[in-house]
Amino acid sequence: MGSKQIAQETFDDAVQENITEFEMDPEEAVREAVQQFESQGVDLSNIVKAVRQPTSENGQREKHEILLTLDSLARAVADSDLAGVAEQLEVFTEQCKEQLALRYLAGQNGAYSVVFSACQLASGDRDLLLKAFYTLCALLDGQPDLLDSAGRHLLLQTLRGHGGDAEVTLAGIRCVRHACLKHERNRQDFVKGGVLPLLTGAIVRHGADPNLVRTACSALRVMTFDDDIRVPFGHAHDHAKMIVLENDGLRVLIEAAKAFRENCSVLSELCATLSRLSVRNEFCQEIVDLGGLNFMVSLLADCIDHPDVVKQVLSAIRAVAGNDDVKDAIVSAGGTDLIVLAISHHLANPQICEQGCAALCMLALRKPENCHVIMEGGGALAALQAMKAHPREVAVQ
Repeated sequence: MGSKQIAQETFDDAVQENITEFEMDPEEAVREAVQQFESQGVDLSNIVKAVRQPTSENGQREKHEILLTLDSLARAVADSDLAGVAEQLEVFTEQCKEQLALRYLAGQNGAYSVVFSACQLASGDRDLLLKAFYTLCALLDGQPDLLDSAGRHLLLQTLRGHGGDAEVTLAGIRCVRHACLKHERNRQDFVKGGVLPLLTGAIVRHGADPNLVRTACSALRVMTFDDDIRVPFGHAHDHAKMIVLENDGLRVLIEAAKAFRENCSVLSELCATLSRLSVRNEFCQEIVDLGGLNFMVSLLADCIDHPDVVKQVLSAIRAVAGNDDVKDAIVSAGGTDLIVLAISHHLANPQICEQGCAALCMLALRKPENCHVIMEGGGALAALQAMKAHPREVAVQ
């Protein structure tokens, strides 16, 4: 059974009652209301835990600040007041970024249709379009259900029409990513609409822009997720195949990685995406053939002090080691020694210990000769040290 839910109105009334009936100050009233509902097993994650403005002189209840901003934005859009729209978009975006509860409250009060109308109104004004997309991105964060077919069409159309504009492309891709996280239907509809070549094309076209490359990689990776609990099964495997076979995804990512040897955040995302695409034997081999394995091994050696990169490289090595021929290539390239070094160097990091042990496990599977190399290189000792360091981490154990 799921947690109990209440409406924002119910919470606000309880806070107001604490203030008027029990003479609490506003902060105490909010704390008391939170404690009261949580003790009853109510989920307050989507509730704005703040005092609503007091009732106005005409007896009408005032709205939360974000809803007042939304009203101002709606009026500006209705009046085609571009300056007013720009101003209110900035304010509304910052409010949405504060917490999911505020975004949820706005979403429940028609924010999506207002923001979508602002995007349409801004179609001929690049700077205003950027602001509108920033707002749409903030609103969709954690609320992918809000996006409709018209919004999806607008995003795809914008990515096609503004492919040469890195800023607009980046803003559009961020919207796509938020819309596809934990939402299988949106993923499938975007893929059917042709988003995959737009994402790989953006990486190629803007290969010198670290933010765009990282975000486009992240969006590609999201297309391979199976994280929507509302559907029995998704198309993660099919999407991964399409990225590789139809959009030359492996070559695009490996070539992009070579341009960011010093940028850890970009390299982490690229390696994480490569691991999600290693879903078939031939894909693992193609990564080796394209120089991806040698790149990852040298990257592991060069970035041993950067835990995020180490974790994602180990994950990628683990994934490509699903191919028995690739196992041998990894061992021949000195991969086992580097994996053991990574575990020992980051013994306090449970995620690195988990990925390192899993990578050694894959290299040993069906390969007795590799087991010998791992044992000689101290792999068993490293695994034991990891187990001792993280006795309560089930994944490590």
